[in-house]
Amino acid sequence: MLASAARNVLVVRRSRKLFQARGSLSVQRSAFRYRSTFSPTPTIPASADDKALITLFDEPSNKPSSFSWSHTGLFGHPSLTHPRALISLTNATLIRAQKLTDRILHARESRDELLKVVKNLDRLSDLLCGVIDLSELVRNAHPDRVWVDAANHAYEALCEFMNVLNTHVGLYEVLKAVFTDKSIFDSLSPEARQTALIFWRDFEKSAINLPPKQREKFVSLSSEILVLGREFQRGAIAPRPPVSIKPEELSGLKDQGMGVRLQLQARFTKRDLLIYPGSLQAQMIMRAAPDEEPRRRVYAATHSSTSEQIQVLETMLQKRAELSQLVGSKSFAHLTLDDKMAKSPGKLQNVNHFLDALMNHTAPAVKDALRALSLKKQEHLRTTNVPIIQAWDRDFYCPPEPPTPPISLPPLTLGTVFMALSRLFRHLYGVNLRPAHASPGEVWHTDIQKLEVVDEKQGVIGWIYADLFARRGKPGGAAHYTVRCSRRTDDDYESGDRLEDLPDLNNNIKDSIEFEAVKRHQLPGQDGVYQLPLVVLLCEFARPSISRGATVLQWHEVNTLFHEMGHAMHSMIGRTEYQNVAGTRCATDFVEFPSILMEHFLNSPMVLSLFDPDSTFSTPQSPNHHIDPCHAIDTYQQILLAALDQMYHSPAVLHNDFDSTTEYAKLQNTRGMIPYVNGTSFQTQFGHLFGYGATYYSYLLDRAIASRVWGNVFSEDPLSRTLGERYKDQVLRFGGGRDPWKMVSAILSSPELESGDAEAMRVVGRWRIEDELGLPGRH
Repeated sequence: MLASAARNVLVVRRSRKLFQARGSLSVQRSAFRYRSTFSPTPTIPASADDKALITLFDEPSNKPSSFSWSHTGLFGHPSLTHPRALISLTNATLIRAQKLTDRILHARESRDELLKVVKNLDRLSDLLCGVIDLSELVRNAHPDRVWVDAANHAYEALCEFMNVLNTHVGLYEVLKAVFTDKSIFDSLSPEARQTALIFWRDFEKSAINLPPKQREKFVSLSSEILVLGREFQRGAIAPRPPVSIKPEELSGLKDQGMGVRLQLQARFTKRDLLIYPGSLQAQMIMRAAPDEEPRRRVYAATHSSTSEQIQVLETMLQKRAELSQLVGSKSFAHLTLDDKMAKSPGKLQNVNHFLDALMNHTAPAVKDALRALSLKKQEHLRTTNVPIIQAWDRDFYCPPEPPTPPISLPPLTLGTVFMALSRLFRHLYGVNLRPAHASPGEVWHTDIQKLEVVDEKQGVIGWIYADLFARRGKPGGAAHYTVRCSRRTDDDYESGDRLEDLPDLNNNIKDSIEFEAVKRHQLPGQDGVYQLPLVVLLCEFARPSISRGATVLQWHEVNTLFHEMGHAMHSMIGRTEYQNVAGTRCATDFVEFPSILMEHFLNSPMVLSLFDPDSTFSTPQSPNHHIDPCHAIDTYQQILLAALDQMYHSPAVLHNDFDSTTEYAKLQNTRGMIPYVNGTSFQTQFGHLFGYGATYYSYLLDRAIASRVWGNVFSEDPLSRTLGERYKDQVLRFGGGRDPWKMVSAILSSPELESGDAEAMRVVGRWRIEDELGLPGRH
């Protein structure tokens, strides 16, 4: 999480190593604003399945809270009934993966095998990811320590094997043979070519063309960066030292309750107050202390760093730059952006074109907001001159407010929100959510609810396991875990793996064979057999109880759920033949677009009418046009951080005089709207510099695209099946198997965007500001 001064949105980063496991998608959100009114439009009545969701999530469970092992395995896998089975599955998977690797290495002996190389590389990746992704979920969510230890072992063992594959020269040479044989490459489908290109880029990013000593250097640098990154992230969330505040400095505090308590505490102890950054007391002072000095000191303490923390960050940045130049890239940003929407030619320049346009179009609104705050400060201080707004003034003159719905709504229970989501998906895609029975042992806690995703023509197309309630030991925040991706399986030609050559075949790999068999299904009306997607949603909502009743969500939690379900539906509908491009396995700077677009649907009273199970017509209401006057300030600050991320990952970090604090201050003072505060070094708390290095702009880009698609496609008719099918067919179903710019161009009917060049990035940078400020009209 970022400090309150930035109020940024946590962006998802999707690592694209060749055989990297799929991680979780985690986000934090703020509400968007509704701008238009709609005429009444008939809606499809809530079905029995829709209404059953209310009962499922809102009625307190009578099941015991304790967890016990059973004879039914996790996610329906018969063998996974106890932790030892996960170890056995890992060993069996490694044996099968080695056999498949050997098959690929001998592919040049046969043209028929060369034709299968891309498919077999994807199979190999899926074979490993299938267990790693499950283990990743278990080690983060399972309450039983024995299961967590087994999952950690599985994760580490399989990732170690992946690391070997990522730098395997033999595999690279085989793939090169596919690329250089024109007749073979031309025979591949567009999706297969995209998958092959992903493998190719991943190999080249892993120093595959370098001599052995330089490859060893690459591995060494990669390990150093990982260690430094973990140390940096620990420092980013480490407590900062307290600041001393005199009791008299809190006189006139707006929050009389806490202010009086603090003053009484000071008198009783007969000493100054020690205020810890991030505490409730610190937040209260920033929002309510009339005296500017305690706010300044609390701000400075909150944004402080030790010299060791700064050194860790700068060393990490320099090691990244060294690694990038080792493999022939100008900088880490150039290396990272190669397969993103900000693609070559241009790369780093394209991102800067986007950010520059976004800054220029946001700046007027920021100036207006700051002018209004300056007038408030002038009135408060009773000065003749209009004072400058400093960083510690923001929360005092414009206290943050929780997001609210665009129209008046009754309290929304968790079950009601799921019902509305199901109804929305039925309108848009002909898909709904249906409660499903989870057998004993299938889930890791009694809180988890299993949902089937049901297509009106094909039946069940995937599953969502909802782990939504807070409990001790469970990670905080909201996350979407892709435990299983879509993949076509009937053309695997497994006979070529020569598993029959293994001694004691049944005992060695039977766990893996059974594990894979559970994942395969043939849908009505669809050619082939597919691996159906399975995702897990993790949230930390309050649990319903008999005394308190159903869980009632705050508006930001409703936004969270809509956002996460946007990821889930991307996984469900992104039906591809290759798992490396399935659903959310797409470019980092495109992956958030479907989930952010889902939040926009909450702007519409027509959609909000779906929260009423008895409603069959939307009821137009006057929207709430309240706009946070400081929203533009926070957005601009996020743009600055994206620019800082690009600068920190440019060649400049290798200069002898590089100083991360100086560069941050220079950016804030030259392009920022609020002056830099001397002595502060916020960059050590910008934790996303590790996980999202050179891609922090992604969420801004996806916000811009989602805004445009909402305004130009869905805003006037958000329940249109025609529009939903168009979006499904032109965007969701491709996953990462198509160039994102082609998808954006198609859904917006804007062929000029298809190339994704520098001008396209500038154009997108000019989109966001109009919608962000709630200006009327479609664009």
